[in-house]
Amino acid sequence: MLAGWATPSLAQAQAWPQRPVRFILTLGAGSGTDIGGRLLADRLSKKWGQPVVIENKPGGDGIVAISAFLSAKDDHVLLMSPTSAFIAHPWVHENLAYKPADLVPIARVSNTIIGITVPVDLPANSMKELVALAKAKPGELNWAGITGALDFNFAGWAKSQDIDMKKVPYRNPVEAANDLATNRVQVYESAVAIAQPQIQAGKIKLLAVVNSVRAPVYPNVPTIAEAGFPKMTIDGLVGLFGTPTTPQALREKIAADVKEVMDGDAIIKDRLMATGQLPNPGTPEEFAKAIEEQREKLAQNARDLGVKEKQ
Repeated sequence: MLAGWATPSLAQAQAWPQRPVRFILTLGAGSGTDIGGRLLADRLSKKWGQPVVIENKPGGDGIVAISAFLSAKDDHVLLMSPTSAFIAHPWVHENLAYKPADLVPIARVSNTIIGITVPVDLPANSMKELVALAKAKPGELNWAGITGALDFNFAGWAKSQDIDMKKVPYRNPVEAANDLATNRVQVYESAVAIAQPQIQAGKIKLLAVVNSVRAPVYPNVPTIAEAGFPKMTIDGLVGLFGTPTTPQALREKIAADVKEVMDGDAIIKDRLMATGQLPNPGTPEEFAKAIEEQREKLAQNARDLGVKEKQ
């Protein structure tokens, strides 16, 4: 993939890119990741002197994009994705065509704000009131689930609280938010951006954000730790990935360039926050450590739920 880079130097890394760069996204146009990716692509293309092209390949629980990225075998092709799009794959998919180690963290870009929402007329205005309501009505409340890390997070929390709520599976997260607004389901853990139109319409309410910090756009909404359930904390990591053949010097260069173009850019900051994301550029090491912490949390939830790895 990186001919002549067997012993890459910093100078070689600094010479990259030598042609157009592609960001392959696991989410579709208009998503928070897509908006952030396009803002980043615009700034990086100016810095790198090469076009940075966005390719949206949603579907297949993130596998469509990941397969396209890995099959490209090109150091000028990077994957941009929230980690929630794929870190649950070992527990939910058999015979995956890739291994987790194939996706190498390069640069953290942002943290998606993830929240717990309920219909506005549900008689619960806090997480503790939600638990009390669920215990008072065992089996009567439903929660919306999309296959992936957030499902494990919510299901593990529900089990830890010994509450009986039925999962209603969805393939489209927007449909789940719409059904929440009409009280067809009663609880939903998702990116706040997905729920935001219904929140603004006054049809659903945000009980807590599961991030480690409060969301600036909802400063009065507590974190899940402040709401009394710290083990449910999970940050919605979004970033760029390469492959194991991507030289360390190049990983560090890309991460440094991402941080440089994001720091102090008010437009990027404002646009990301408007789409439910917190700018949070980070190094390859910081990104990798945060992902590993998420995997450990997911593995513990899987064990608690009796779910075994499928590969």
